[in-house]
Amino acid sequence: MVKKPAPDVTRRSEKSRRAIYDAALALVAEAGYPKTTVEGIAARAGVGKQTIYRWWGSKADVLLEAFLDLGEQVARVAGQEPYEIPDTGDLAADLKDVLRATVDELLDPRFGAPSRALAAEGVVNEQLGREFVGKLLEPQLQLYVDRLRSAQTQGHVRPDVDPRIALELFVSPLAQRWLQRTGPISYD
Repeated sequence: MVKKPAPDVTRRSEKSRRAIYDAALALVAEAGYPKTTVEGIAARAGVGKQTIYRWWGSKADVLLEAFLDLGEQVARVAGQEPYEIPDTGDLAADLKDVLRATVDELLDPRFGAPSRALAAEGVVNEQLGREFVGKLLEPQLQLYVDRLRSAQTQGHVRPDVDPRIALELFVSPLAQRWLQRTGPISYD
């Protein structure tokens, strides 16, 4: 089996790339992940499906890249770094603000549908799961860990608390409820 070379991302047309991202995000929000196809993305974006396969290996790859790009765009418009947790000196207030922003994002259809689709597909598609965690979830989770370590250094969190376990204890219930739709998510 001949291994094909990695796509040259510098040859991508910005206009086509944007159209493909927009089409992938819109289709997954409208039809769900299982009904979103490379053919559907290509038709909606006004490109040939060979263009998509030249740049990405699958619809999951397109959607992941489009989703990461969306997060960066929204952060830029808001004048924020894509991933940032404030450090006002009040750990509880800072974490509440970030969790509220997370709830807002999860309830926003632009983010909620593709995020849920990628998380669910990542369970059965091991490669996508690793990329989703590595490129999106882990960088965000590491920011919480870093913020908790900073609070430990300042004496606001006991030194014997493992920041990663603490993070998982207050983020996981929200994520679980949202992913499995076991009830509405809110600030409460």
